[in-house]
Amino acid sequence: MHPNPAFRGTAEDKNLAFAKERGFGVLAISAPDGAPMISHVPFLLSEDGDSVDLHLVRSNPMARIVRTETPARLVVSGPDSYVSPDWYGAADQVPTWNYVSVHLTGQLSPLPQDDFPDLLDRLSAHFEANLLPKQPWTRDKMSGDSFERMLRMIVPYRLTIEDVQGTWKLGQNKPTEARHAAADQMAAYGFGSEARELAALMQSPFADPDTE
Repeated sequence: MHPNPAFRGTAEDKNLAFAKERGFGVLAISAPDGAPMISHVPFLLSEDGDSVDLHLVRSNPMARIVRTETPARLVVSGPDSYVSPDWYGAADQVPTWNYVSVHLTGQLSPLPQDDFPDLLDRLSAHFEANLLPKQPWTRDKMSGDSFERMLRMIVPYRLTIEDVQGTWKLGQNKPTEARHAAADQMAAYGFGSEARELAALMQSPFADPDTE
């Protein structure tokens, strides 16, 4: 997380809403030897924002380690883009990178294996809803044998959230005119991930320091 308070004032409910909408993140734990372990996972945030449900393939080294409650962090990244100093229309600026990221930190625990069918149903329903009017996929489209084989390969988990931190680095430390000028250039020429979406955030009232 960026240490500048200008980028850290986002309310917890907005950070959680952002994480819920993205639904995909980087799960990190420390191995017994202290080395970092990372997995990229789809997830479901609970309605109360207290936990995240996810799954790992059984052959994932992380799944072999997390047999009991284990400290973990889920990093949920949003749009990002390089910012050229020339875009501000002001002197004495330096290059930077704007971005949005939310960290959910807590305890990762395995769920009973019998919980996985319900987790799969909830995950698929959540993401398939974004594809309407397509008829949503459901596991009844799989044969029983195929589903049972898949079931043996997957381990369900729950991350109980203890801390929520967000960085929304949108140029809040710059004058509004300079930030908007940079956003215009980013929308046209920015590179990274979802640069136009980031530019829109930079130009929105949300980026004004007194908004939150």
